[in-house]
Amino acid sequence: MIDLLCSAIGCIPLDCLQHRFMQQALLGLLLLAPVAAVLGVQVVHFRMAFFSDAIGHSAFAGVALGLIFSLEPRMTMLAFGILVGAGIIALQRRSNISSDLAIGVVFSAVVAFGLLVVSRAPGSSRSLQQFLLGDILTIGPDEIRFLMVLLPAIVLVQVLGFNSLLSIALNPVMARAHGVHVALWQYLFAALLAAVVIFSVWAVGVLLVTALLIVPAACARNMSRSLFGMFWWAVVLSILSAFLGLVLSAQPWLASSTGPTIIVVSCLFFVLSTISVRNRGRLG
Repeated sequence: MIDLLCSAIGCIPLDCLQHRFMQQALLGLLLLAPVAAVLGVQVVHFRMAFFSDAIGHSAFAGVALGLIFSLEPRMTMLAFGILVGAGIIALQRRSNISSDLAIGVVFSAVVAFGLLVVSRAPGSSRSLQQFLLGDILTIGPDEIRFLMVLLPAIVLVQVLGFNSLLSIALNPVMARAHGVHVALWQYLFAALLAAVVIFSVWAVGVLLVTALLIVPAACARNMSRSLFGMFWWAVVLSILSAFLGLVLSAQPWLASSTGPTIIVVSCLFFVLSTISVRNRGRLG
């Protein structure tokens, strides 16, 4: 399947896409961008941007633990990210503190723990740099297969649980009164969001992971007048940003890092959409 899809990408008449690693990178982005866009819309509506930031910064500790214990860093990063997401939900549910405060406490803990682990393994600093900046060009078949499973899983959760998630975001107590399994949906959403955030770290790095989720959703809000339209606009804009960012970064006259280029293109779309909205308002 992967070979077939990469061959199809190779039919695109662009020199940079004739290389196998570029074909795999684009395939990975085409799988990651839609799920990041869909969850990004919910992150914006549910005010969970800080949550995704905390998960992203947990990557430091996850990678460092993998290097110390001679495990695959990407797998330990994924496992630790999901654990942190579950920990945030558990802290919110089992204490009386606000969600922002719970996220802030966990965020501080994972960053400090990550720095502590890195300080205990000085040789890991160079290996951590690629996760700080992101490098989608190193994505392999195993990661692509995981994304192929993650994409339909997130679509299924959205189809089955969107109303439940929306009611929980508005009022968890009222949602529970209407028979919604609040804990189940909260932990499931946190785990899926953590998985998407960690894969986004591989693509654009820790510093830009929140932007990959937020910027297309913010742009889609400018372009659409309904929540349903916002989802589709976010998906289209995120895919377009990923494609243009990858292709532009490979041009000899630019030769930039792929992750930052994708985010810059996405931000340009946001600027254009904001100008468009202002112009519509003046004409109206």
